[in-house]
Amino acid sequence: MPLGPWRKKNKSTKEQLVENEEVGSGHAGAGSLANKSSVNGAGLPPPPANLRPKLVFHTQLAHGSPTGRIEGFSNVKELYGKIAEAFNISPPEIMFCTLNTHKIDMDKLLGGQIGLEDFIFAHIRGIKKEVEVHKSEDALGLTITDNGAGYAFIKRIKDGSVVDGVKVINVGDHVQCINGHNIVGTRHYEVARMLKELPKDKMFTLKLVEPMKAFEMLEPRSKGAKPASENKIGTGRGTLRLRSKGPATVEEEPTEFEEKAVKKVDDLLESYMGIRDTELAATMVEVGRDKKNPDEFAMALDETLGDFAFPDEFVFDVWGAIGDAKQERF
Repeated sequence: MPLGPWRKKNKSTKEQLVENEEVGSGHAGAGSLANKSSVNGAGLPPPPANLRPKLVFHTQLAHGSPTGRIEGFSNVKELYGKIAEAFNISPPEIMFCTLNTHKIDMDKLLGGQIGLEDFIFAHIRGIKKEVEVHKSEDALGLTITDNGAGYAFIKRIKDGSVVDGVKVINVGDHVQCINGHNIVGTRHYEVARMLKELPKDKMFTLKLVEPMKAFEMLEPRSKGAKPASENKIGTGRGTLRLRSKGPATVEEEPTEFEEKAVKKVDDLLESYMGIRDTELAATMVEVGRDKKNPDEFAMALDETLGDFAFPDEFVFDVWGAIGDAKQERF
């Protein structure tokens, strides 16, 4: 079936979404522990608790706490629940997690993969703040990601941008409300769209929550991660990969082909849709690995990632990028 007629959703063009906005890789899924496999388990229900991964990870609250041990989780929300239980806090208090550092380091965000030897630091809600911003340019210059459990937060601030001039806004801040509209639980691309559609030359209001910091951790404001260097995580010889659909799997470190292909697809996501999401890119590479033509690939994308509406030209370019990465292997 050719590209175009079978597509059921409205196209999303790069003009519709926020320039320089980004999506995090925090969308993780349910599933049982398995060896690495090419079988797509999309749509499988979570396994019973006694069949879930028994891997044990160590964790601390980023602003300081004793060390806790967690196990038996199969997606991000369950992970947050285990951390909250370990420290006797409510799961919604957790904003995001970093791996192997207590700092608000956007290169070390917990996404769809956790190295088997990684140490998890949980950043919890701190000071609330409200700020008015004058949108003097079309692009705000901030990059949005999310934690996989309903919280959008700022991952990067572009030098010289509108938001860069508002010093109270910082990397790591959770965006709770835009002009009084609560966006908790809103998908990342919808948050990007809302920010893009704010009228130019008008004031708007953001309600933000910053991560809690210990006194000795207070540091100069960070601009956040650069796209080319993000999500290089995992110190162990293997990783636990969490998926938006299908089984979680213990896998080896990504191959050179996988790293190149994911980087190319992630660049295309930013170019076409105004977002970055390495876990989404990795899923697309996995879906396209054994597909014989772009039509077959496009239908598999809709089946696997039904929440997204990809432009046809984007699908063609992603198919080409995966093919180029395959050729570079040889």
